[in-house]
Amino acid sequence: MKKVLIVTMLLSLLSLFGLSGCSTVEGVGKDIQKGGEAIENTAKKH
Repeated sequence: MKKVLIVTMLLSLLSLFGLSGCSTVEGVGKDIQKGGEAIENTAKKH
């Protein structure tokens, strides 16, 4: 069940970042970093 939750959250974050769209490489890097931090925080809670 935890794997399903993590995968669902990951897909949600990726789609959110895709919809927000960044116009620069630096912006994309920041978005990916924030997504990684969110996944890491979620993993630490479980």
